Amino acid sequence: MDMYRIKGGTSLSGEVKISGAKNAALPIIVASLLADGETVIKNVPDLKDIHTILKVVQCLGAEYDFDTEKRTLRLRVDSIKNAEVPYELVKTMRASIYVMGPLLARIGEADVSLPGGCAIGERPVDIHLSGFEALGATINLEHGYIKASIGNLQGAEFKMRTVSVGATANLMMAAVLAKGKTILENCAMEPDVVDLGGFLTAMGAKISGLGTERIEIEGVKKLQAVTYTVIPDRIEAGTYLIAGAATKGAVTITGANPDHIAACMAALTDMGFMIESGKDWVSVRPSRNFKGAMVRTLPYPGFPTDLQAPIMALATMVPGINVIIETIFESRFTHVAELRRMGADIIIEGNVVIVKGGNKLSSAPIMMSDLRAGAALVIAALIADGETEIRRIYHCDRGYEQLDRKLAALGADIKRIKGGGL
Repeated sequence: MDMYRIKGGTSLSGEVKISGAKNAALPIIVASLLADGETVIKNVPDLKDIHTILKVVQCLGAEYDFDTEKRTLRLRVDSIKNAEVPYELVKTMRASIYVMGPLLARIGEADVSLPGGCAIGERPVDIHLSGFEALGATINLEHGYIKASIGNLQGAEFKMRTVSVGATANLMMAAVLAKGKTILENCAMEPDVVDLGGFLTAMGAKISGLGTERIEIEGVKKLQAVTYTVIPDRIEAGTYLIAGAATKGAVTITGANPDHIAACMAALTDMGFMIESGKDWVSVRPSRNFKGAMVRTLPYPGFPTDLQAPIMALATMVPGINVIIETIFESRFTHVAELRRMGADIIIEGNVVIVKGGNKLSSAPIMMSDLRAGAALVIAALIADGETEIRRIYHCDRGYEQLDRKLAALGADIKRIKGGGL
């Protein structure tokens, strides 16, 4: 497997174009199963997770052509030929459970292996399953598979016990073809969910309340294939801003939506960085007044949990005490041990991390444990003394398009070593 070799100490500088949002593209690709015909999806990032979900929908009967140069995906669905998604296809990615909604809506059954993905704590699927049961499905768990069946989807009222992006998306995809009205409460308000709703609406779905805690869906009999463009990736955007800040550089992200990363921009401002923005760009520059800050992860529009690890790497160079509180996942601190190996002064107390910043990090051999932890280690390597080798970089390949090339274009001394990782 490949690894990164990064020589730290260079300030990043320049512009970087943000790719399409992985977390919007994945459910949109799956939602294409809801309509026969050819769906064209633009601004699709060329990522490992995207190729995995394409294998999943192909397994179910879809045909596709992905022009990775133009980032344009063509999906053709004539019929759903199969209700089973095997473990081999879903073991690396939790988004595979998204197929349950379209399968129940189209053919009334789904046989999906319990999904895998990043090891970042408990991410239960029970909210998905309870929602499907509210719509009339019968659910059984057998030999590691979720087996669901239904005669006719019926609209229902369902309140999620906790905010869940995945459950909100999955239940929306099922409800658009259910008979009658469905009311979903305590919904996720993330831009990725809103973008999925925009795609479904373009297909002919009747949805109101997108971007709020209450979504109402009036079921329709049929949807049509359409052409749609995916929103920019707010997590990638935030990651490059944080990387620019950590290296005391001047970085501008383009092709972004500043509204989607307002919480990240506010956190950087609190730490003393200078932030400017326009219609589709944001820039970060250093100041002379760095200071410790408190960051609390929250559902959107709060600070995203997917940027908790990257901003912790940044906190190691910000003088003073930085407090980071993780409220979404209970075990999302796997990057702490590796940051400590590089000299970071970090204390964990339950879901609270205290970072004493201002101490220079030093290079060390380190290893990625998940996607966003991997981004944090890359940022740490960019600011550390010496040359750092990072292994298991396939984690970053799941969610960051051409990370090494984009960083190199900003001036980073980063090389991808083929076959050099574990």
